[in-house]
Amino acid sequence: MDKGLHFMFSVITTVLLLRESSQTGEKNGPKMLAAANSANLIDSGIDSRGRGEGLPTLTVTTILEDPYAMGRGVELEGYCLDLLRALAAMLHFSYRVRVVGDGKYGAVAPSGNWTGMVGEILRQEADIAVAPLTVTSAREEVVSFTTPFLQTGIGILLRKDTVSQEMSFFHFLAPFSKETWTGLLFAYLLTSFCLFLVARLSPCEWNEPKNEENHFTFLNSLWFGAGALTLQGATPRPRALSVRLIAAGWWLFSIALLAAYIANFSALLSSSSEQLPIQTFEDLVRQRKLEFGTLDGSSTFYFFKNSKNPIHQMIYEYMDKRRDHVLVKTYQEAVQRVMESNYAFIGESISQDLAAARHCNLIRAPEVIGARGFGIATAQASPWTKKLSIAVLKLQESGDLEYLRNKWWESSCPPRGREGWSPLQPQALGGLFLTLAVGLALGVIVALVELSNKSRHAAGHAKKSCCSVFTEEMFTRLRLKENTRQSQETSGRA
Repeated sequence: MDKGLHFMFSVITTVLLLRESSQTGEKNGPKMLAAANSANLIDSGIDSRGRGEGLPTLTVTTILEDPYAMGRGVELEGYCLDLLRALAAMLHFSYRVRVVGDGKYGAVAPSGNWTGMVGEILRQEADIAVAPLTVTSAREEVVSFTTPFLQTGIGILLRKDTVSQEMSFFHFLAPFSKETWTGLLFAYLLTSFCLFLVARLSPCEWNEPKNEENHFTFLNSLWFGAGALTLQGATPRPRALSVRLIAAGWWLFSIALLAAYIANFSALLSSSSEQLPIQTFEDLVRQRKLEFGTLDGSSTFYFFKNSKNPIHQMIYEYMDKRRDHVLVKTYQEAVQRVMESNYAFIGESISQDLAAARHCNLIRAPEVIGARGFGIATAQASPWTKKLSIAVLKLQESGDLEYLRNKWWESSCPPRGREGWSPLQPQALGGLFLTLAVGLALGVIVALVELSNKSRHAAGHAKKSCCSVFTEEMFTRLRLKENTRQSQETSGRA
């Protein structure tokens, strides 16, 4: 009897223990799963303890691309991860990040299904996509996008030494603009004329204008100005104060002008090797030394496919006929190919700016077409679309997006000041031309003063009015060279 009671007591105790263990396992099961999921997360803006407090958890898909998302051990870092962390703090949600399985952004496959991150959102494998995903009309038809967090366009990435820049036959004229050369020619002619005029008006340049020929003829004045402009001495040498003032002003002008020309010409020669042979997409199509392509299945490829621009159509036809050779699979492959071969990569300009910042032998062509933006993709009718858009706008207004842009696009290349080279405009030499004008005016005034002093003394001896003598002296000195020679020949015959 005692053994039977003891057996029944043992059975009941065992059943109760098993039932309690089963209930404990059911209660602890979600916690263990949450802990396992927390351990498998790549990155999260809120730690695993936050998930236990009722915060919604979003599955985020992204793509490995520098600097948006980069692997660092078991975690990810980059612009998109910083952006995601800021959004999670503002909207109070947790998240788990996964890298897109097929490594693509999102395009329609031949089967009609969407690939890449767009496909994962459509298949509900991810709630949102935070990546450099371009907002396009085709993608907008199947998913929803937030306000763009980065603005970009389509540019051309080149290696600086791919094609040598051909020099113009008149390359030596490039340091000055056309307006500057025109101003220089006018200043030269005006100065030569002032030398000719002042030398004839000044009594110190000749003693007797009726019998003596003035050395500063117009041709000699032109030769004197050209000699000074080339820093070479030229005759005749000025004797009058007025002529010396004009000569000194022209010498000062010549020295400063030559210094500016030599400095700008040196900068031009040193930067000629870095001047891009390809400035526009039309230049890219017309050349034959570089192959060019883009990412296979990217929005850039379909931009050229759907464009009605003839140049864009030529680019698409070129890439479509050689798609197995010129289209690349990843952005890293494109950059590597540009660096190692005669290849130009057509893609997002903001990504090309990063490549040029990281690799100093790369540069982006100036022309950018197809303005577009990177947005966060969500499922259609998702409640997170508007919330994320407002949060992105707040980050933009507070300057946080600009801070992230500067943080991840910081250049490691030394600054190159000669990239800003341009021909000198007349405004840059305005003070120099003004100084020359003041010198010419001062020389003419001094010449008139010298002539008026002599006329006053002559009027006193001849007992004539000063004005009549001044006028007579001026007309006598401004006679043509032929008239002077004729008077000399007549006096010789007599």
